Amino acid sequence: MRRMRRMVPLLAILGALLLAGLPASSNSLPAAEAQDKRVELTVYNQDMALVSETRPVALESGLNEVVYTDVAAQIDPTSVSFKSLTDPTGTTVLEQNFEYDIVDSFKLMQKYIDQEIVVETQDSQVYTGTLLNAADNIILQGADGSVVMLSRDQIRNVNFPALPDGLRTRPSLVWLIDAEQAGDHETQVAYITNGIGWSADYVMLLNEDSTAFDLNGWVTLDNRSGAAYTDATLKLVAGDVNVAQQPELTRYDAMAMEVPPAPAPAVQQREFFEYHLYQVERPVTVKNNQTKQIEFVTGADVPVTKTYVYNGAAGYGFYGSPIQDQGYGADTGNTDVSVMLEFRTDADSNLETQLPAGRIRMYQEDVDGSPLLVGEDRIDHTPKDETVRLTVGNAFDIVGERVQTDYRQLGDSGAEETFRITLRNHKDVDVDVRVVENLYRSSDWTITDQTIDGTAAEYEKLDSNTVQWTVPVPANGETELVYTVQYLWK
Repeated sequence: MRRMRRMVPLLAILGALLLAGLPASSNSLPAAEAQDKRVELTVYNQDMALVSETRPVALESGLNEVVYTDVAAQIDPTSVSFKSLTDPTGTTVLEQNFEYDIVDSFKLMQKYIDQEIVVETQDSQVYTGTLLNAADNIILQGADGSVVMLSRDQIRNVNFPALPDGLRTRPSLVWLIDAEQAGDHETQVAYITNGIGWSADYVMLLNEDSTAFDLNGWVTLDNRSGAAYTDATLKLVAGDVNVAQQPELTRYDAMAMEVPPAPAPAVQQREFFEYHLYQVERPVTVKNNQTKQIEFVTGADVPVTKTYVYNGAAGYGFYGSPIQDQGYGADTGNTDVSVMLEFRTDADSNLETQLPAGRIRMYQEDVDGSPLLVGEDRIDHTPKDETVRLTVGNAFDIVGERVQTDYRQLGDSGAEETFRITLRNHKDVDVDVRVVENLYRSSDWTITDQTIDGTAAEYEKLDSNTVQWTVPVPANGETELVYTVQYLWK
């Protein structure tokens, strides 16, 4: 165990010190290293991005090897395209490769099995020989056939003649290019990478009486793709893009996340195909293993309505077959009354904008002016002129109770049942509670009787098997809703 603990840092040090001085692998073709890239980064909220890079490359007439370094480690190699903007018709891609076998000390030693290396020990002795084994100790065979075994603890330095073919210091795209025109070419490469995505995060600050709020929306960009994007033109696409599933490829794990402060630049919003696109109007640097936030939407004094909802049989529904079991949905034990907020994304609400899918955190000012978290919820992509409904939590001072008071079979043709729903309000103010009932026994139903505190009531039909009543509940009082429903299944 002691030897293993010391071996790992030794190999790491060897790899870091020696690789810097290694010559590149030999190649008979002219090698062109693309540098000084300009980047356009289009990020989708599905953990993927389209990277478009423009770099100058010096090409010779004929065959060339072109290397793009600093590309994303989570690249989809099948999505790569290469184009010479200088001579698009005379420049042909014969072959392209994504090389992600990144060099480390272990791989370097394994590549030099059966090849000659030079090892210097801690006591300054130098051994030159063919590497036979590097799994545990270093075993070398000299030119005279003699064999020496060196423990990891003995080794100070290892010298390799070159970086073996197939190993790269960074993930790279490599092309075999046939160029008619020699000279500097402006080249453009585009590819899709995973490991980078964005989501919307919203902060809602309610006023003291919950009648209006201020809203700040932030783009939260998370980059774990294995590459950094410096001074990129950043575009964000909101919408659900259909993506064909691909087989899993080996990728690199993300490291720790850093969250630096970021200013709030102007963001331009526009429609794009069937989606919405947000473009940051200044260059943005997105580091690898970084989460960045950019403000993209604001709203002030947006009207909001607070409602209370009691759904005593939440989760029960009609699934195609009649349900004759008397106990089904009869005693759910659910007493929670939900608190919901509703607002509109329109001009009358001071919020005429689209809201990409994301999380909304809801705060409210306390009497001393300090904001307190009251709940959070998620929204789907929401266009303009729509209603947003948020579930805040459960009301502390309002309780619901749902009791099946009667059930009888109607021969073989159906059933009839009655429920009493009691709402108790322990607040000092009157409230209205929306009571939602799921009619789950059959699609053929009729409500034959309905009263609120003995007075005839009228339900509202929400869909084919869901109804609701708006029930007023006095301060420090209670209200009873009683209804009878008849089901037929023959």
